[in-house]
Amino acid sequence: MKQSVERSGMLHGALLVVLFSCAATCIGAMSWVQAISFSPLVVGIIIGMVYANTLRSGLPGSWNPGISFCSKRILRIGIVLYGFRLSFQDVAAVGLPAVAVDAIVVAGTIGLGLAVGKLLKMDRETALLTSCGSAICGAAAVMGVDGAIRPQPYKTAVAVSTVVIFGTVAMFLYPVVFRSGVLDVNAPQMGMISGATIHEVAHVVGAGNAIGPEASNIAIIVKMIRVMMLVPVLLVIAFLYAGKAAEKGGGKGKIAVPWFAVLFLVVIGFNSLDLLPEGVVSFINSADTFLLTMAMTALGMDTTFDQFKKAGLKPFLLAFVLFVWLMAAGYLLVRYLVPVLA
Repeated sequence: MKQSVERSGMLHGALLVVLFSCAATCIGAMSWVQAISFSPLVVGIIIGMVYANTLRSGLPGSWNPGISFCSKRILRIGIVLYGFRLSFQDVAAVGLPAVAVDAIVVAGTIGLGLAVGKLLKMDRETALLTSCGSAICGAAAVMGVDGAIRPQPYKTAVAVSTVVIFGTVAMFLYPVVFRSGVLDVNAPQMGMISGATIHEVAHVVGAGNAIGPEASNIAIIVKMIRVMMLVPVLLVIAFLYAGKAAEKGGGKGKIAVPWFAVLFLVVIGFNSLDLLPEGVVSFINSADTFLLTMAMTALGMDTTFDQFKKAGLKPFLLAFVLFVWLMAAGYLLVRYLVPVLA
């Protein structure tokens, strides 16, 4: 009987997440929401946070496992299926210079983020989540690292908030900076800078389209290469966290391999073979967006404003420092390193 009640509560919690995710999907499809490049994932976490700070205390605690299931298990499935958006042909299309720029940006941003986080005396997990979100692909990267290190939900929500804010700023700022002539670059170069440094995929699409067609395609491909770098980053994080666990416990650390990251890479390889019809891939991508929206919504449902107060302004200060670094590093690398490697 008890087991039946637990299953019923879990199902109710999961269905509540599905209901909110459907609402987020509908809102995300509205023209004014698309105009500011707020994806259903972002809308979902906002809806979830509104729920967490208003209605959650009045609903049964037995629903919580269903919400947790969506923020953990559904998240991993969503990350794996995200691989259908990518292919190794994307890498070949832009060549070695773009790969080199992305690699330097990702490694430099994570390294700088951890150093600045330590300087600010921040919680290490929050600093890592914020740094990876800024370095790779925004909320999706934060969620991927969440799956690997399993921090408290509010830390992930804080990190997601920072990358959404500064990614949105970059989306509007980059086209203005390009048209003003402040940077001595052409449209394709600005496209590469955008793809290598703007946080979210949706923000890169928005900025690329605003700059122009010569920049748009390059920006998206360079961004997709950055997304692929999520896999090695997650593997390194898993290895390092196993080592730290060993130091604390005084014994051997067990490496918790994030298998969802490995499967993500396998899916990219399969997608590169172009075996599935375009319509099937499009359907998978739509379903994956909904699964990731569920994960983000569930994450928001575990996040209260009191937790943001607990985190303080330091994560946003860190994200600002990384935002400035990304703009400067992207310009310098594309302006001076790419011509040498081309």
